[in-house]
Amino acid sequence: MTFVSAWQHPILLIIRFLLFSLSGFFFLSGCASLPPNTGQVTTALQDVDDTRLARAMRVHEERHPGQSGFLLLNNGLDALVARAALAEAADKTIDIQYYLFHDDIVGNLLAYKLLEAAERGVRLRLLLDDMGLDGRDREIAALSAHPNIEIRVFNPFTRGMIRSIQFLTRFGDVTRRMHNKTFTADNRASIAGGRNIGNEYFNADPDLAFGDLDILAIGPVVKEVSASFDTFWNSTLSWPIEDLATSAPVIDFETKRIQWETEIEKQRDSEYVQALRNSDLNQRILTGEQLDYEWGEARVLVDKPEKISSDVQKKEYYLAPKLKKHLEKTEKELIILSAYFVPGREGVRFLRSLQKKGVQVRIFTNSLASNDVPFVHAGYARYRRDLLRAGIELYEMDRKLDKKEYRQHKKENKKTRKIGQSKSSLHAKTFIMDRENLFISSFNFDPRSIKINTEIGILFHAPVMAGKMAAAFDHNIEEKAFTLEMETEEDGVEMIRWVNTDANGKRLVYTNDPYTSFMGRLLLGITGWLPIESQL
Repeated sequence: MTFVSAWQHPILLIIRFLLFSLSGFFFLSGCASLPPNTGQVTTALQDVDDTRLARAMRVHEERHPGQSGFLLLNNGLDALVARAALAEAADKTIDIQYYLFHDDIVGNLLAYKLLEAAERGVRLRLLLDDMGLDGRDREIAALSAHPNIEIRVFNPFTRGMIRSIQFLTRFGDVTRRMHNKTFTADNRASIAGGRNIGNEYFNADPDLAFGDLDILAIGPVVKEVSASFDTFWNSTLSWPIEDLATSAPVIDFETKRIQWETEIEKQRDSEYVQALRNSDLNQRILTGEQLDYEWGEARVLVDKPEKISSDVQKKEYYLAPKLKKHLEKTEKELIILSAYFVPGREGVRFLRSLQKKGVQVRIFTNSLASNDVPFVHAGYARYRRDLLRAGIELYEMDRKLDKKEYRQHKKENKKTRKIGQSKSSLHAKTFIMDRENLFISSFNFDPRSIKINTEIGILFHAPVMAGKMAAAFDHNIEEKAFTLEMETEEDGVEMIRWVNTDANGKRLVYTNDPYTSFMGRLLLGITGWLPIESQL
């Protein structure tokens, strides 16, 4: 699906506007507005009992009444194959909700699988945030012209007006985005977690298994995912793409199909295509063979779409307070994997309170070198000392791209203007509570996830899975991450040290953020003083 998109943080776009677009602000600020929203209410199909997925899941569900089953998707290729398998297994309906859907190998492969489903009569509803869809209206409208495909855009930018300008003229509006990520087939199986659709989100590190994480869910919790999708789909903030397209599509559907087939043929030897070609996961899902689901109680935690258009103080629309109540029940250990971790004063107080009552709090996030958004890292860095003083364990990813890798990576991403993406950047958003309960989600521990964007995740009881993930954390964290420590110098000043070991087991201590330059650290310090934390 040729959606040109990039991971774009609103703060970066606001700064870009200030640098390059200020001169046109007053002239263009009132030139256009959104058209009327003609979207009709539709809901998840309920008459799916005669589908292949329903029949397959019924066998499992009867053995585990009232419980939901889960498979961890911690490998990028497995996560892609699982989505393709659900597309192949669906008989009646597929509902998909994503923040980004990239124009790359993964995006096109998955889009073609969805097209195949639509061609055999499956109803496809695709809800995308507008952040990554700049300039694609007419092409997406052409796809939506298929009788079985409907595409809606959440919280759209005004057409006919420069987007970067709107980050100021509509600040507090378009700066708030739908960050949800779900994929549901026949209202019987759902995938949820941290991955958008794009190559970089499906290349998890199999050694650490924390590059990104998704969960494949079956059972009653899938109905909750579907209900959430319907709420967003029928929101007044979701526009049919036809309402936004400014003119008739310039690419007809059959031409688009040929383009897809040509692109996929070019990639026939890629690891992604080979993984799809050699996979029988769709059949194993339908038969239950060699799929060891873990069963337990589960519930969906999700923000309401009204969060986007309401005052940030209206916490009744937030998932964060609900998650907090469950985190407060933790008794021994809380492990947090958060790509973007900006706890704020309130978050520090909360984590400190857990630590005081005897909970071992352990946090794994990106280092300055692995973080693709340095502004977010600046928001996190100001709280490191407070967290360490409270006895909270901090770990930062030990990864960097060498110069050759960086040049190649920059060359590969130049076409789609992806900002600072690192092949080694952590992207998971996972909470492990007492090695028994898991929350796998799109939710980062930062102000943007808490107050600004909408998020979704599944909270579930899975002692075996949680135990294995925590054990993997124990086994790999010191090898794959820097351990942060506080050291008091002779003058009494407390300084942070980054500690790891080399291949020979020698202890290495860094006195500054590893793999960074003086200018990079200076910029980090300056950024840390800017009053932008609420937007990080």
